[in-house]
Amino acid sequence: MRFLLLLLCLVSAPASAEEDRNRDAAEWGLPQLMHSLAQRQGSQGKFTERKYLSVLNRPLESSGTLKFQAPGHMEKHTLVPKAEDLVLDQGVLTIDSKAHNIKRTLVLQEYPAVWAFVESIRSTLAGDLATLERFYRITLEGDAAKWRMRLLPIEQKTREMVREIVITGHGDRVAEIEMRESNGDHSSMTVVEETQ
Repeated sequence: MRFLLLLLCLVSAPASAEEDRNRDAAEWGLPQLMHSLAQRQGSQGKFTERKYLSVLNRPLESSGTLKFQAPGHMEKHTLVPKAEDLVLDQGVLTIDSKAHNIKRTLVLQEYPAVWAFVESIRSTLAGDLATLERFYRITLEGDAAKWRMRLLPIEQKTREMVREIVITGHGDRVAEIEMRESNGDHSSMTVVEETQ
């Protein structure tokens, strides 16, 4: 009798574990992804960006470092081919391009299309679903291990510049950000996070 009970437990255990996995997969979605991303207070890593412009035969490539500190501080330091710093701090974007002798500060609320683009990245990294939904219609494919989020701009002015933004990742990490512009140009940024 004891052997029969043990056998029944062993036979039913894999089915139960499989049911748990299926239930977890069925329950995973945009709110769970955003919650997972929101748990991280910061990240940093290296990026490589390729911009494909219709007027050029080859993509423009740049690379450098990225840093994010929740909820609203983000830095993009381009090192190659020319030094340029973009720093976002609580809704204010500072652009410092030594190569072009430009230093400019933008209050993002005064530039809705730029604000929408910046929020596609900041809101994703911060797990800020409410702000992301303010600017984009969102679709999500995949699962917690490997996901793909597609952002379609809501506002007409943003749609005139950006057709869609696709962000892919795994777990609570962003791996790639692709932007397709309305004029046919597009860019792709791959991110390799440093372990802390």
